[in-house]
Amino acid sequence: MATEKKDRKKLAKKLLHKYRLVILNEDTFEERFAIKLTRLNVFVLLSLSTIFLIVATILLIAFTPLREYIPGYSSTALKKEAITLNYKTDSLQQVIALNEQYFESIKRVLKGDVSTVTFNKDSIIKAAELDAKEFNLAPSKEDSLLREKVDKEDKYNLFESATSKVNFVLFPPVTGTISEGYNVKEKHFAIDIVVAKDTPVKAIADGTVIFAEWNTQTGYVIIIDHGSGLISAYKHNASLTKAQGDLVKTGEVIAISGNTGELTTGPHLHFELWSDGYPIDPTTFIDFE
Repeated sequence: MATEKKDRKKLAKKLLHKYRLVILNEDTFEERFAIKLTRLNVFVLLSLSTIFLIVATILLIAFTPLREYIPGYSSTALKKEAITLNYKTDSLQQVIALNEQYFESIKRVLKGDVSTVTFNKDSIIKAAELDAKEFNLAPSKEDSLLREKVDKEDKYNLFESATSKVNFVLFPPVTGTISEGYNVKEKHFAIDIVVAKDTPVKAIADGTVIFAEWNTQTGYVIIIDHGSGLISAYKHNASLTKAQGDLVKTGEVIAISGNTGELTTGPHLHFELWSDGYPIDPTTFIDFE
């Protein structure tokens, strides 16, 4: 116990023993600066300085842009750019998916690999025979107010109200004898019109050319998108006068009829009409003779 007390006294004496730090002029030995220190003071001062440096470094890293230069920390600008690129990638994927669906529908138009829609004739006739007296056709208060508002607007917008939103007049692409008509059972979703060789083929309505290429089975093919889900296809042409992406007007020459392709049986036009991805009989809307 006595030895331990002596050691503690010696340690305390060493820590508290005062030293004098003096700065002298080398030439004149004049005292410029002097300070009294102990080992304990030096230890405490070094400890506080170390803690201050550590805290200051942490604050600089956490709250200043300097952290971007430290390996392992990501840049804010890079994060924003990555998020922007992620949004653009997602948008591009959606556009690509829509384009793939569009191209698949075009392939089905070219191959004729589609299903037809069948209607229940009896149900349509039954619905037409329903007695209107069984239904309450009296307009509600909200409906009457809406009608009155629309009438007032139309009163001062005669020219706008006079235009029809749906006014499709289809122009015959060619005129001639129909050699083979529209036949769902035989999967002939088109009509074949016999025409003389080099007869001009015309667009049935305004639209955009979405396909204009050579096909081994059907020769030169041109397909036009007329909007509102309506697409027309012209096959077995001798040549095309329009390219993909061109805008065409009603009655404008788009091709020259011919006898091209493996499936042709002579100079004629193979004409198809599609609505919302389903084939329809062109003779219902166009007079070819």
